[in-house]
Amino acid sequence: MSTDTTTTTATTTTNTMPPKMDYYDIAMAPPVAQTACSVNPWKARLALNFKAADYATTWVSLPDIPSVRGSLGVPPCRRHATGEEYPTLPVLVDHSTGTKTGDSFDIAVYLHETYPDAGAGNLFPAQDDPSLPESKKVTYTFGQELAPWMPPLSDPHPDPRYAAYARFNREVDLAFTTHVGLMGQFIPLDSEASRQVFLDRAGLTSWEQIGLPGDVRKEMLGKFNETLADMARQLFKNSEEGPWIAGDRATYMDLMLGGWLMMASRTMPKEEWEAIKTGNGGVFGRLFDALQKWTEVK
Repeated sequence: MSTDTTTTTATTTTNTMPPKMDYYDIAMAPPVAQTACSVNPWKARLALNFKAADYATTWVSLPDIPSVRGSLGVPPCRRHATGEEYPTLPVLVDHSTGTKTGDSFDIAVYLHETYPDAGAGNLFPAQDDPSLPESKKVTYTFGQELAPWMPPLSDPHPDPRYAAYARFNREVDLAFTTHVGLMGQFIPLDSEASRQVFLDRAGLTSWEQIGLPGDVRKEMLGKFNETLADMARQLFKNSEEGPWIAGDRATYMDLMLGGWLMMASRTMPKEEWEAIKTGNGGVFGRLFDALQKWTEVK
């Protein structure tokens, strides 16, 4: 089934009945199923597939996001430091409940609470429970804040039951966003209009400014590899072989990190991506490979 609410067309499903959910993702250059690389939509898509959700994707070109999000009645979940709204995707519309959710973390929480036993089960095993063995507790700290010109992060989820996951999400986002310049110049945008929106959001005037000169890229890549090495030490201290961060099963922490790995895999030069997969004992590569069963684009 095909959905076309903007200038782009959703993927086709084989179901004869309409899907229970519509999922709005950012359109890249065709074929969109192979080029989709936006990190937060990937976090939520992994959660949808983890939960075996019945959904279909509507692809939205970057310039159309504000109007589409507005037409759905879903307010922006991010703001620049100036207070200016930063409308983006994903958005999930669940027709069976009438619920509209417009943030990747909130989508995962919604799926967890509304469909607790669906698919692979619990997305949010307890992390703040005092009785939880130390070997099952996961913490990660990046320790830096974003530069003012970088894309804003979502506000932390307000429910204290998800505090450990919200902290993890923020710190991982900080770690990758700080080095997102390594991926930015290779994002396969679908049109010149999308490229212009991308430039406007970055406060730049030409696509050449997105690229990193050789020495600058080499320096940032070195810092990124140091960050990944520290991340591997913190996350896999109790599960050195992986693939899952918490040990014996996947949680939303794996999916949050997986969203960034999906973006890196589709935007970074092949040799740089392969170094990420194989470095640090291969922990990120094993996690990436284990998550592939939940990467179907419906």
